[in-house]
Formats: sequence, C-alpha cells, structure tokens
Amino acid sequence: MEWHEEAIVLGVRRHGETSVIAELMTRTRGRHLGLVRGGRSRRMQPVLQPGNLVAAHWRARLDEHMGTYVLEPLLSRAGRLMETPLALSGVQLAAAHIRLLPERDPHPQLFDGLTVLLDHLSDETSAGELMLRFELKLLEELGFGLDLLACAATGQAHDLVYVSPKSGRAVSREAGAPWADKLLALPAFLAGTNEAADAAAIESGFRLTRYFLARHVYEPRGLDEPLMRSSFITAVARSLPNRAQGS
Repeated sequence: MEWHEEAIVLGVRRHGETSVIAELMTRTRGRHLGLVRGGRSRRMQPVLQPGNLVAAHWRARLDEHMGTYVLEPLLSRAGRLMETPLALSGVQLAAAHIRLLPERDPHPQLFDGLTVLLDHLSDETSAGELMLRFELKLLEELGFGLDLLACAATGQAHDLVYVSPKSGRAVSREAGAPWADKLLALPAFLAGTNEAADAAAIESGFRLTRYFLARHVYEPRGLDEPLMRSSFITAVARSLPNRAQGS
C-alpha cells in the first residue's frame, strides 16, 4: 500500500535513536501518522517543523499499519511562525484542534482552512478572525455546527445578536430580549454583517466557540481546553484595536 500527497506537519515525537513518528494533515486522508527514518537528522529536523508543507510518500504492507514516510520540503512556514507569540501559539492551537479529528478521517475543507490560517497567522489584523472561523468549521466537521444566519424563533436574518446555548442557533435582539441573560452573545461580524472584527468582537466570538467546544468536545472526552488557546486569544487582544462593536 502506498500513496503520495501534499501534507502539513502538525508535530513529531521521537522513535528510537534516529527516527520520529510524524503527524501530518492531508487533504484527502486526514490526520495521518507515519514513521520517518532518520527524522532526527540535521537535514530532516528543519523540514519536520509544525506548519511546514511537505510532499509525503507513505508506504506500508497493509493499509491499517502505521507505515513509513519519505518527506520532501515544499513550503517552509516554521521560521516565520516562530517569530511572534501570536503566530507561535496559533500554529500550536491549530495542531491541537486538528488532533480532535479521528485519525485518517478526511476533512478537505479543514485542510484548506488550515492552509489559509497558517499563511496568515503572522497578520495581526486577520489571524484572530481566521482562527475563530476555523473553530466554527471544526465544530461543524465534528457534527456540532452552529446556525448563525437566521433567528431560531422568527427566521429573520437581521439584527441577530444572540446564540441559544441549547440549540446553537442565532436569536434576534427582539426575540431574545426576555432571555438575554441566558443567551450567548453573537458578534455582528459572524452574523453576516459588514461589522469590523475588532478585539471586543473577536473576544466575544472566542467565548462563543469556547462554550460549544467545551460542551460538545472537551467535556465529553474528558479533555481540558488547550493552554495555548488562552495564549493565542491574549496575543490577539494585544494586537487589535479594542473599539466598541459598531463604532
């Protein structure tokens, strides 16, 4: 059994004296592990940094075996991603999110989203919003997608300011007013408006995804939220203007 595909390096762990087990994200084969012989060599260590794009050749006697990789560098992002706390925590968080997916389960849209995210993690103006949208897509791919484009009570598509913690659906200002203290805030930029995604809106968005990640993913699996998520959110807050939504 063998295949060739482009892949994003998520991380590695040591195996024996000279080799590593590489964890890659591929577009059609999902998160996939494999042994890289000589992966701890001076030549391979720069290639096997998280965020890098590689050409992966996987081979095994049987499909269910871990198999071995032969990897060649295609695009090195690691140096740039290690330059700032925002990008460094971002690539670590993105890898932690991908690890929530079953191994070898294809998620091509998440692969594409991860590619865009990694290419913009050094951009202070867009990194936070892209990570937030990546978390929303992750929830969707795991079967817990939110419906943020129409009110659950009225069906209207305007003035959406809340999200129901029970259904994950948007709620309009008027319909949600009697239960406002029990509803989650919906940032305007996630409700299909042209509002800017400033620091306050991004922070509100991350509170929204935190609630549903905890409820549907972390708590049922007995997991804690990754520490680098708080680090990333803090770095985003320091990089964006903290003006009020709608100003």
